[in-house]
Amino acid sequence: MRQVNHWIDGKDTAGTSGRTADVFNPATGEVQAKVALASKAEMDDAIDRAAQAQVKWGATNPQRRARVMMKMVDLINRDMDKMAEMLSSEHGKTFPDAKGDIQRGLEVIEFAIGAPHQLKGEFIDSAGPGIDMYSMRQPLGVVAAITPFNFPAMIPLWKLGPALASGNAVILKPSERDPTVPNMLAQLFQEAGLPDGVLQVVHGDKEAVDAILDSEVIQAVGFVGSTPIAQYIYERAAQTGKRAQCFGGAKNHMIIMPDADLDQAADALVGAGFGAAGERCMAISVAVPVGEKTADALIEKLVPRIEKLKVGPWTAGNDVDYGPVVTRAAKENILRLVNRGVEQGAELVVDSRDFSLQGYEDGFFVGPHLFDRVTPDMDIYKTEIFGPVLSTVRAGSYEEALKLTMDHEYGNGTAIFTRDGDTARDFASRVNVGMIGINVPIPVPLAYFTFGGWKRSGFGDLNQHGPDAFRFYTRTKTVTSRWPSGIKEGSAFNFKAMD
Repeated sequence: MRQVNHWIDGKDTAGTSGRTADVFNPATGEVQAKVALASKAEMDDAIDRAAQAQVKWGATNPQRRARVMMKMVDLINRDMDKMAEMLSSEHGKTFPDAKGDIQRGLEVIEFAIGAPHQLKGEFIDSAGPGIDMYSMRQPLGVVAAITPFNFPAMIPLWKLGPALASGNAVILKPSERDPTVPNMLAQLFQEAGLPDGVLQVVHGDKEAVDAILDSEVIQAVGFVGSTPIAQYIYERAAQTGKRAQCFGGAKNHMIIMPDADLDQAADALVGAGFGAAGERCMAISVAVPVGEKTADALIEKLVPRIEKLKVGPWTAGNDVDYGPVVTRAAKENILRLVNRGVEQGAELVVDSRDFSLQGYEDGFFVGPHLFDRVTPDMDIYKTEIFGPVLSTVRAGSYEEALKLTMDHEYGNGTAIFTRDGDTARDFASRVNVGMIGINVPIPVPLAYFTFGGWKRSGFGDLNQHGPDAFRFYTRTKTVTSRWPSGIKEGSAFNFKAMD
């Protein structure tokens, strides 16, 4: 059986803890690999080695570090299909979706090529008599990234590009559910010219995470995952004086105004709600039509679109709209919440609880579900389901719809579909959510803007990628200098005297 090892000092390195975890093929339910789980001692050793490698890397000029990013862009494009196939086989998402996962990560590497510009400090001369003042942005040293299963290429690249280009060494602890692509990325970074030890990929579970949080060497940690774990890491990081950016769960609402193009809105909801089997922190999981007439018309358009969705393995190619969820436990939890929604009185308009795929009966497939007349007190509204389930909450007015979005504990992304510019402008201005879409269902910013949610979707002051990433992975040093006058006259630095 295939073994997924750590990547330490530029080498594929077997674990020594004796502990492993199963890596499944979500389409068949079969174990396809074993991944090593690091002990605290293994993690500590990897951190110490990274600290040694960082000294020289941090002293390398930013332009040379940027050239590694330039080469990395070429290598990712070269191996795109190979990585996407592995990503699909371990995660379950369709091949086009897997390529999109890699592509969105690649865009942050492209942005990181501009590191020399992002790392420039400030300067002012004559701040006082003979006094100049300037600032420098310097790397933190060793930083850590703890990344989730749902984007095994994108999120690691979001962390690695800015952190490495800033001169840091990185400990990457990816999800143990789909661990191979992070190793493949580490190999590409080595081929691109990254010195050995500057990037260590250490697989593990809570023991490895706690070793990161307890380390006095690691200066910052970035995390993406569930809100309880995000809060845990944020609090633990603060106790040991680390910087932290921790991103958690989401319950993204999409408001559909009476003047919206309902065909456009329905298409957007299907793509945003069911793409990647709903396993996206930016998935739209709550539709909020304003007015009964709008709601009835929207449901009428949604049902046939959802019933036509094709669910299957990634090997089926373009004939599949989405694949399985990542584990059997995830499937069981989604169906438990669907049943809970029915028990609490929601109307299950599209019911796929009995979905089974011929030939893949043991796979982790979940059919699409559509709820109507969901209310804010129901579990399916309050909980991040992270599956192919769309809930419809009817609102009587724009203000009621806005209040629903603002009152929810999560504030990752939201959207509004309308033809009215004033309504859209008011919504963008008032809503307390980090990323807003106006007639755009999944408002993921491009790499040169920042990505991050509000409320219990994000813990920390700085967001992912964009300029915030370089601020997060560097510290500012400000220098005030004054040189005594008179040194120009009669000194060894006088060119005439030197002649």
